[in-house]
Amino acid sequence: MSLVVVTGGARSGKSGAAERLAASRGTPVVVAVAGSAEDEEMVRRITTHRADRPQTFATLEIVTDIAWIADVPDGSCLVLDCLGTLVSRIVAEESMEAGELASRGAEEQVQARTQALLDALFARDGDTIVVTNEVGDGVVPAYPSGRLFRDTLGRANRLLVDRANGAWLVAAGRCIDLQRLPSDLRWPTESNPRVSV
Repeated sequence: MSLVVVTGGARSGKSGAAERLAASRGTPVVVAVAGSAEDEEMVRRITTHRADRPQTFATLEIVTDIAWIADVPDGSCLVLDCLGTLVSRIVAEESMEAGELASRGAEEQVQARTQALLDALFARDGDTIVVTNEVGDGVVPAYPSGRLFRDTLGRANRLLVDRANGAWLVAAGRCIDLQRLPSDLRWPTESNPRVSV
């Protein structure tokens, strides 16, 4: 069974790419969606996403408690869409418990809950595609909860890609194979000189 990670920015095309990949497996597909319809705009987003998916895909609306993973049949391909939304909800829950100034205990709880989610995905007996967001390219968030979200998701993405059988970065609708890229830097040599422009 394979674990695949599809990451990218907002509206990059990552969800569509993940769904097309899942459909290519020829097995039943379960899309686990982490968004919740809390306002009119989010209702429209969810409706649009659902209409864009093949009708043969099952949709499972999930919460931060990882028990939902056991509801996904082993023989099906799971598409988690998306990890960023789940982590943001975990951070929000822990921030409400500890107050906006994220305490050390809240940080530890967020890390532990996120790691438990990853471990459950790693242990799953079935193909799994995790859609996630790239974070940290913009300004440093102004609030502790925003910084905690950014750091937690950034670490989770690295752990996922390290364990994945396949990993792609989707940028402007194009898929870049991350596993073909080096995971570390190398010093420039005569065989790879700087190109003058």
